[in-house]
Amino acid sequence: MDIQGVVAEGFEPLRDAFVRNFEVLGDRGAAVAVYRDGRKVVDLWGGTRDADGTEPWTEDTAQIVRSATKGVAAAVPLLLHQRGLLDLDAPVGAYWPEFKAGGKERILVRDLLAHRAGVPALDRGLTAAEAADGVSGPRAVAAQHPYWEPGTGHGYHAQTYSWLLSELVLRVTGRTLGSVLAEDIAEPLGLDFWIGLPDAEADAGRVGRVAPVEPPERAGMLRTRPRRNVSEAYADPASLTRRAFAAIDPLPDENAPAYRAAELPASNGIGTARALARFYGATIGVVEDGARIFTPTTTELAAREHSAGPDRVLVVNTRFGAGYMLHGPASPLLSPASFGHPGRGGSLAFADPEAGIGFGYVTNALAKSVTADPRAQALVRALKSAL
Repeated sequence: MDIQGVVAEGFEPLRDAFVRNFEVLGDRGAAVAVYRDGRKVVDLWGGTRDADGTEPWTEDTAQIVRSATKGVAAAVPLLLHQRGLLDLDAPVGAYWPEFKAGGKERILVRDLLAHRAGVPALDRGLTAAEAADGVSGPRAVAAQHPYWEPGTGHGYHAQTYSWLLSELVLRVTGRTLGSVLAEDIAEPLGLDFWIGLPDAEADAGRVGRVAPVEPPERAGMLRTRPRRNVSEAYADPASLTRRAFAAIDPLPDENAPAYRAAELPASNGIGTARALARFYGATIGVVEDGARIFTPTTTELAAREHSAGPDRVLVVNTRFGAGYMLHGPASPLLSPASFGHPGRGGSLAFADPEAGIGFGYVTNALAKSVTADPRAQALVRALKSAL
């Protein structure tokens, strides 16, 4: 495997693990990047731009990262909070009056970020066109009755997170979440990351195609069977698990130009591993040229536990901060101090303020993993060994 890029002295274990991901664990095209104390120390890429193609992955190849988008999207409401424009302890209905319907008048902004709002699914799944139109999704979650008493428990809002966050940001700022991200975060930091791929980037042909893949026979660790209750929840069309992931039904073509151009903060962010690592580096401190996103107070807020225990959707124990998944058995990160987000099928990005780490891994080979893909985990273990 021809691996391109650079690794600082002491971080060679990541290169070894990255190579093994291709040789043993079934990667087709991927990239990994790490920032340490604001300085880039790992920037590697290899394989093919398209999971089912032959063109090489290049230095600026970008990919859809599915739910790893959520962690980047969460920076927008936290930045608004940091600026005094959004109160996390205010009812959502104070900014979005229609959201009060169905017994949701006491749901707080903080609840949306921590997956405690009780609306992870919809009575009727939206079509891909409805999901992307900017109107149908917010209208549906505003009208939806909660599946549990809001604030009494948590459950992963796999798809509805898109419309909850996007409409809240629109009501507060008059701008879409994707535009705030682009203008207030991505452009100042020089990040190749978009929620709503611009036409110019789509025309440039730098975004690869993703595809589902089966693990190779020799990658036994990828074939580890989930617990029976988890498997049953995903298989049962009536379960809250299945319904949460089917809030867009049928599932959209993630390679379609219309889907990539839409703003879905839960699932369709597109970017590079380098951008993700730099983004998370800037959430915990200053990166190379003096840029940063969060103050120390906001960093602490992002990493502070807001939800923990049985997840009513994922059917495992999960932990969430204010918009970020936290380290735990269901989603191991670098340490208990870490906060970030995995993407179903492989991608992973996080920060670790204690170690000064910003980490990003993206892949076009979408496996069946949900929160703990073996390829990403192999890279995290290699990172631990290098620190």
